[in-house]
Amino acid sequence: MSATDISSIKQDISRRMEGAITVLHQEFSGLRTGRASASLLEPLMVSAYGSELPMNQVATISVPEPRMLTLQVWDKSMVKAVEKSIMESGLGLNPGSDGQLVRVPIPALTEERRIELSKIAGKYSEDARIAVRNVRRHAMDDLKRSEKDGEISEDAHHDYAKEIQDITDDFIKKIDDTLAHKEQEIMQV
Repeated sequence: MSATDISSIKQDISRRMEGAITVLHQEFSGLRTGRASASLLEPLMVSAYGSELPMNQVATISVPEPRMLTLQVWDKSMVKAVEKSIMESGLGLNPGSDGQLVRVPIPALTEERRIELSKIAGKYSEDARIAVRNVRRHAMDDLKRSEKDGEISEDAHHDYAKEIQDITDDFIKKIDDTLAHKEQEIMQV
């Protein structure tokens, strides 16, 4: 195992850990805060034309005011399906339509719901931490195997293990910072 091997391994580890952060951001975008955000409705699926399509493929989502989302549905026959998808999403939203325009008022969150959303955000963050730790564990197992096979020395193993741990610590900190920001956003009245 040469220096180029370890640098490519570190790049691979970083890429895989970055994937966990990307998933965390996607999950957080679906968590409702007191403020309207187009990303709230983007992951919703709509029954359209005999299949399930993402919301942003049947309508243009916009945020005209802080507590209102509007969807300009492209096909008038899809308005009811869009409304149904929003009502069945579990987000606690109640859409209303006016022709091809669907208005979705964002109600204020209760304190109880804010606490519940913070717990969900914490769970998503813990899942991301577990994913990062799993990447670290696989890398450490590879190092042990390389040392056992005589490809690297015990000192090199120790040095590489420390570098991998430093990368892991950086990503865990990113996850914690992202969680703190999301919790602050959720709790903001």
